[in-house]
Amino acid sequence: MKLLDTTGANSKLAKTNRGDAYRVAGLSLMPSRALCPWAIKAGCFDVCLESAGMGVFSNVKAGRQAKANFYMEDCEAFLAQLCRELQNWEKLCIRKGVKPAVRLNVLSDIQWERHGIPQKFPNIFFYDYTKIAHRIGKTPKNYKLMFSYSGAAGYRPAVEKAIAADCPVAVVFRDSNFPSHFLGRPVVNGDASDLDNVVSGRVIVGLKAKGKAVKGETDFIVETFNIIARSAA
Repeated sequence: MKLLDTTGANSKLAKTNRGDAYRVAGLSLMPSRALCPWAIKAGCFDVCLESAGMGVFSNVKAGRQAKANFYMEDCEAFLAQLCRELQNWEKLCIRKGVKPAVRLNVLSDIQWERHGIPQKFPNIFFYDYTKIAHRIGKTPKNYKLMFSYSGAAGYRPAVEKAIAADCPVAVVFRDSNFPSHFLGRPVVNGDASDLDNVVSGRVIVGLKAKGKAVKGETDFIVETFNIIARSAA
């Protein structure tokens, strides 16, 4: 079982791959409460992105679940295989004349720095979205994070911590008619390239709701119309 997607099967990774500088690989594990510890408090578990794009196909779901089971049931063997694949990915990118980049939490929220993965591969640029606020500013230099917003009341202290930091904050809006500002920060369109998003600084990375989130009712999704209407009032 191959762990990393290096072919651009994930639509967002494929978009990010466009260009001559970087090639991006990704790891998609089926999300769970164990692999996404803040998802319930943030209200995003039931509208997770796993339902978007290729996630509608049963074989894709089965593959993601098999990888998640592998990680949970034999973490040591999982990490050993992941390291082998990362080493091969780095070598391939060097041969192709591009810089290797990897998103290990395409659907999960694992603290990979605790496993020492980015530390073992200083020439690979790692990036992820996270809902674990205490990770911000504590990852290795080659591992950058974007914080994932939710308006859920119990999640507010985490949001406040992230807003006080320099990292970008990703916000899922109901549609792509993003407001110009949110939470006191300018909003940029984040649906083009994650590599641009993660180095964008103190901005709101606006993302259009996808999959189950399109019709989902949760504090994780910001109603765009309400924000724009209040701004115009």
